[in-house]
Amino acid sequence: MKANITITLKPGLLDAQGKTIKSALESLGFKGVREVRVGKYLEIELNHARAASAKHEVERMCKKLLANPVVEQYRIEIAQGSRL
Repeated sequence: MKANITITLKPGLLDAQGKTIKSALESLGFKGVREVRVGKYLEIELNHARAASAKHEVERMCKKLLANPVVEQYRIEIAQGSRL
């Protein structure tokens, strides 16, 4: 079973990397960019038979290590099988 995790800054927080990338895109001639938000994407292969237990464990991983709950939010998707 595989977990796909997307971690981003919470809405309303300044994304300095996103602003820098937006500025660089504009300097390269891409004028239609309204906003850029930068985040992290992780794929974790798990040894779980049930999606519910896999999601629970990944939730604990995010809370304890992967995400900073003060400034970041995360989304977890559990997929059967493996692509790693």
